[in-house]
Amino acid sequence: MNMKNYDFSALEQKIGYSYKNKSLLRQAMTHTSFANEQKINKLDSYERIEFLGDAVLEMVSSEYFYFAKPETTEGNLTKMRASAVCEPSLAITARELELGKYLLLGKGEEATGGRERDSIIADAVEALIGSIYLDGGIEPAKQFIMTFVLNDLEHKQLFYDAKSILMEMLQAKKEQNFEYRLVGEEGPDHEKVFKTEAVLNGETIGYGEGQSKKISEQHAAYEALMRLRGEQK
Repeated sequence: MNMKNYDFSALEQKIGYSYKNKSLLRQAMTHTSFANEQKINKLDSYERIEFLGDAVLEMVSSEYFYFAKPETTEGNLTKMRASAVCEPSLAITARELELGKYLLLGKGEEATGGRERDSIIADAVEALIGSIYLDGGIEPAKQFIMTFVLNDLEHKQLFYDAKSILMEMLQAKKEQNFEYRLVGEEGPDHEKVFKTEAVLNGETIGYGEGQSKKISEQHAAYEALMRLRGEQK
């Protein structure tokens, strides 16, 4: 299969950036499983570009919060940055861009839902940032981050803090019988998906999935929080 046959012009239009070197975008969208399957050099997958993109994202987001929140302490700045660039938040960005449908995946990853897996699509966002940086420098990379990653921060902060906010809400209502209940695990050890329910007084009020128990609980807590907030209105 000839890698040159893949056209990512629709993705370029979506992100508002036209690559001078199209191969960088193609590499950013090439998962290791595809490279292995197609006998492509693993170095031509997105892993190295993702490594670079992660560093660019941390630098740009750090600068953003430093100037946007001049009265905020270092500890709270770190928390704000973490909420904006954590795996679930980057997965939100990926889904907004429909990034999953552009990924080049191996058949195994395709069959097991890789296009929707948070860990894969979040990595793809970082790879995309790295590829823009390599192609055009810091300014277009920064523009992408400001437009697609450092947006809707209130929602991302709420998701990041969902477990603690939910617990505070339940404590205020003096609700005692609450637990996170692991209801399922799927997949091999290195790609396991955990399924968790948030259970209040024997009733499931939230459900979540994730590559760790913590992330699945975070999703369940967020869903529960949205439900309880809706009931309060």
